[in-house]
Formats: sequence, C-alpha cells, structure tokens
Amino acid sequence: MISGKTTLIAHLGYPTETFKAPMIYNPWFEQQGIDAVVVPMGVKPEDYAATLPLLFRMSNLRGALVTMPHKVSTLALVDDLTPTARIAGACNAVLKRPDGTLLGDLFDGAGFVRGVQRKGRSIAGARVLVAGAGGVGSAIAASIAAAGAAELMLFDARAESAEALAQRLRAHYPRLVARTGSNDPAGFDVIVNATPLGMKEGDALPFDVRRIEPGAFVGEVVMKSQYTPLLTAAIERGCEVQVGTDMLFEQIPAYLEFFGFGTTTAEALRAVARLQY
Repeated sequence: MISGKTTLIAHLGYPTETFKAPMIYNPWFEQQGIDAVVVPMGVKPEDYAATLPLLFRMSNLRGALVTMPHKVSTLALVDDLTPTARIAGACNAVLKRPDGTLLGDLFDGAGFVRGVQRKGRSIAGARVLVAGAGGVGSAIAASIAAAGAAELMLFDARAESAEALAQRLRAHYPRLVARTGSNDPAGFDVIVNATPLGMKEGDALPFDVRRIEPGAFVGEVVMKSQYTPLLTAAIERGCEVQVGTDMLFEQIPAYLEFFGFGTTTAEALRAVARLQY
C-alpha cells in the first residue's frame, strides 16, 4: 500500500517497457515491511537535464536508479561522484543526502562480475571482450579490470568512446592490456554484450557467434527476454552464459545499502521477485 509516508525511488530511463527492477525491489520491500517503492519514470534524453533536478526537489524522493540512455549524462547533474563512477565515466544510482546534495555511484559492473564469479568463472588473468563503451559497458569494464583481468578488448560503434574508456582504464590499472577496435570474439575467455543489440526484434547479433570458443563465458545486459538471441546461440556453441537479470540481482544488495534500506542476498531477491518478460 502506497501512502503519504512512502519513500520513493525513481527508476529513470527511456523507454521503460523493459524495466525489471520494480518487479524485484517492490516485492522485497513488501515482504520486509519497508514503506518504499520503486517507480518507473520515462524521461527522453532531450528532457533529462531539466527533469532530474526537479525530481529531487520532492521531499519524499530518496534517490534514483538510472538506466539507459542516461548513465553518462547523469555525471554532470550530481554534486559528487564515487571513485567507481569516475573511473567508469557513468552513474546508475543517485542518492539525495540529508543536506540535499546528490551523490552518484555505479553498481552495474560489480553486479556483473559478482554474477560471473558466483558461477565459478574467474576473471583474474582472463582475456575479456566487451562490446559497448557506454554507461553499462564502462561499468563492467572497470569492474573486470579491478577483478584482475589480463587483457581487455573494448569495442563500440563510436570508436572514440572505446578509446576514451581504454585510456581511463590504463591510467588506473597500468598492468592491464587495454585495446580497442575489434569485436572478434575468437580467443577470448569472457565475452560481454553491453550494447542495446537484442532489445528489438531483428537486431543483428553483437558478435560473430561462430568465432566464439565453445568453452568461453558469454554475458548479456539486455533484459527484454531471459535468453536473448545471443545467449541462445552461445548455448548452442557449448558456452556457459549469464542472463541480463543476473547482473540486476547481484547488484541490488549494494543499491539497498546505498539507499539505506539494509541489505539482502540475490537468492532472497529471486525468491520474492515477480519478473515478467
């Protein structure tokens, strides 16, 4: 039951039709007896800079979850950023502090890496390919670098975005071999789609699946369906995979701590989630 005492968490992005977070957070809040709710709010890119500051004038808004296409543009709209957000050049969580200032943080990468590691796959020493150098791709790349990857190949349709991310990674992780310019998956241990490809019917695959080694690990961020065309093809190649919602479940405990709602486990969240595709 939403009341006048309910704490709001905005879920900002565009479009909202594929949002899954409300179907995970809200059942958990209900089970825990927490008077809070995550509310999807569709904001087009051209309206975002004006909308975010106005939303945070609401007295009962504690924070926001930020998703595509706003993770990079949010950086300029908050007062402070955590080191993780600065390195990745993106932000997917905003907290309104008691003094009214806004703190931006980033949890996508941590959620993705935790999901991979919980499946028994080590990132340390691995050769990793990440397609997509936007908000989510930058977050995943930063966390993969922090987890000890030996080599990271970054690919983006905008070559300058991939190169800028590579430069930031080299500055913070001098031992990492960070390269750009190719999305050929041959020879990589871990392969990540951090692009929107797969959200629309008829999208091309982000990689030539025939070039993926059968023993490789393939991860996805798209959540339109549980098994996207990329993951289905990867499974047919004999690969272990990670679905897009795994990243969500693994990062939500960190989000809850950030917003001051305590913590939980991915298993507890899955037990009460009401996901629909």
